[in-house]
Amino acid sequence: MTYLEFILGNRRFLVFGVAAAALSGFGQTFFISLFGGQIRAGFDLSHGEFGALYSAATLVSGLSIVSAGRQMDRMDLRAFAALVTLGVAMGCLLMATAGTVWLVALAMFLLRLTGQGLMTHMAFTSMGRFFETGRGKAVSIAGMGMPLAEAALPPLAVAVTAAAGWRGTWALAAGFMLVVALPLLQGLLSGHGARKRWLHDRTGAEVGTDSAGPRQWRRGEVLRDPRFYLLLPAVLAAPLIVTALFFHQVHVAEAKGWELSWLAASFTAFAATHVVGLLVFGEVVDRTGARGMLPYFLLPMAGGLVVLATFADPWAAWPYMALMGLTMGGTGTVLGALWPELYGVAHLGAIRAVVQAAMVLSTAVSPVAAGVLLDQGWSVTVLALVLCAYIAVATALAVVALRLPVVRYPGSSTEV
Repeated sequence: MTYLEFILGNRRFLVFGVAAAALSGFGQTFFISLFGGQIRAGFDLSHGEFGALYSAATLVSGLSIVSAGRQMDRMDLRAFAALVTLGVAMGCLLMATAGTVWLVALAMFLLRLTGQGLMTHMAFTSMGRFFETGRGKAVSIAGMGMPLAEAALPPLAVAVTAAAGWRGTWALAAGFMLVVALPLLQGLLSGHGARKRWLHDRTGAEVGTDSAGPRQWRRGEVLRDPRFYLLLPAVLAAPLIVTALFFHQVHVAEAKGWELSWLAASFTAFAATHVVGLLVFGEVVDRTGARGMLPYFLLPMAGGLVVLATFADPWAAWPYMALMGLTMGGTGTVLGALWPELYGVAHLGAIRAVVQAAMVLSTAVSPVAAGVLLDQGWSVTVLALVLCAYIAVATALAVVALRLPVVRYPGSSTEV
């Protein structure tokens, strides 16, 4: 089945996935950071204080996702989508009206939890759960919402802020979530009852079956599965590395002798190959399975790191960014399909919530760790090569994980 045929046959639910991924933009770093100057000025915060506040909100939200994300296994998707949308709206409204630093912190926590965390979690979990044939395509199409938000929200926010001020922009964002996003998502989920019945018929009798038959893993089983921990380094690699390097992109530009405007322009290559990676890996995953792609999806990023470490000429910024974007697209697709393949879909929300929490925590720590290493005198070249070595080790561990026998843990079928 081609992408076009797949989209036409499932257009409403696929648009739901794209919309949910795009709406996560209100809680993403690229959007919130646009208002960093106004927030610091309005509450007399230093760069360090604002950064610490943001990191704390991110860390707490990451821990909260473990519990909040599992509710997707228990609740109707329509109710879950409504609550998450209301959470984003509440975070936007609180940011617009906050009179104290603590209310700003609470607003950032809500935006990071419901926007960056649960909206993304909902988009990819729903695509992985309710598609079996074409799962790779579904995940890749939903992933298009991320670059869409990255392209549309920043210039729109700048324009609206110039006209309405930063608080007015957040107030309008809250109104948009309530007046546009909430009914849109609910409308796109029209007819979801039939999809639920299909899922129940497919998985209801499978929970608790022996290892010879189809199996739906519970989170307690997954957390005792050695394969899960061997896979985590590869799962976390791309977001960890991209966050660390992009957070310190000014230093990267200075160390390489590149104009910052030139490095910023090369983000065009990152965005383009991000989309290419989503589409290409989506097709390949449907043909070979996500497990078959695990040894390969990080290779473009490793190549980009080698380019960054080896070349100082300005032209190198473009292949470096293009290769990084290709793996980011592949990461969303491969990992979105991996967990359903390995562990089934009945408890996918609880399982992906743990992964999402680990990802959030790693991206909160990686910029700090990279900053400390750079302060200790590490060059960008050395840092890039160390990150490339990390990819090699992570890939090797993933290959080992997929060769391990599947172990059934007695009594674990009763655990969540």
